[in-house]
Amino acid sequence: MRVYIDGTAQQFTFYNTVDSYLWMSPGSHQIEILATDKSGNNASSTFSVTVDSAQPAPVTEIQALPNWEPCTKDFPPGHPRAGQTCASGLGDADSTMTENQSSPSLSGKSALIALTGGSYQYSNELYTKFLGGGAYPSKFTYDLYFMIDQPDRSQALEFDVNQAFDSQRWVFGTECNFKADGVWDVWDGVKDAWQATKAPCKPFPANTWIHLVWQFERVGNQVHYISVTVNGQTYPLDLYYANEPYWPMESIDVAFQIDGDYAQQPYNVWLDNVTLTAQ
Repeated sequence: MRVYIDGTAQQFTFYNTVDSYLWMSPGSHQIEILATDKSGNNASSTFSVTVDSAQPAPVTEIQALPNWEPCTKDFPPGHPRAGQTCASGLGDADSTMTENQSSPSLSGKSALIALTGGSYQYSNELYTKFLGGGAYPSKFTYDLYFMIDQPDRSQALEFDVNQAFDSQRWVFGTECNFKADGVWDVWDGVKDAWQATKAPCKPFPANTWIHLVWQFERVGNQVHYISVTVNGQTYPLDLYYANEPYWPMESIDVAFQIDGDYAQQPYNVWLDNVTLTAQ
């Protein structure tokens, strides 16, 4: 299914329902929802809406929203994208996500992401929550708390925001690279590689809530990494990289990836108070 805003595709899903946030500028807009079956048959519905305010409306407690999509090196059998590469890594990780944890939690509904092993070293699991779509917002704040129980077992932790429309994708990819360069890395979509920043990122203390805030901006066909703030300490970055110029789907989403090390040792991470502000 695809959602069109004023004739432009701005939200896509492989599934047969749409439950999405749509970010639009103030004024009148026409929405069309187009469904296509496996035989290529189409059905659509069109309606009009009026947006009254341009004030940003944060999406809060994202960690408690249902239908986070997990994937490891390959999408699992039965998934519409089965066989496509998903999370980076040398193989499929063993991992689970359990939502609405009352403890440990700040909100009373944290999400537990557990890396339980895997047959290959350096294997990872990516969890993505597709929130909706829209070409209107260009600035994003990703604000969350996380806790790790055994930081010495983690190769890295990844926190991402993605925006895609008009056959392009802006990947605001970030990674706290514990066991490699010890700094925050950011994603270069054209080189398909991580780029080191000057912001330090050493292993965090065990069983301690860490407050993380990323500031991003879409500027033309570039991603702009503005700053990262960890427990109130802000590190200005002001880094620009090109976007991914060819992408067949549309969305705005957030993601978290848990990475295994050379021994693929098990450990746990909790996410809480996950908020995305798009404006």
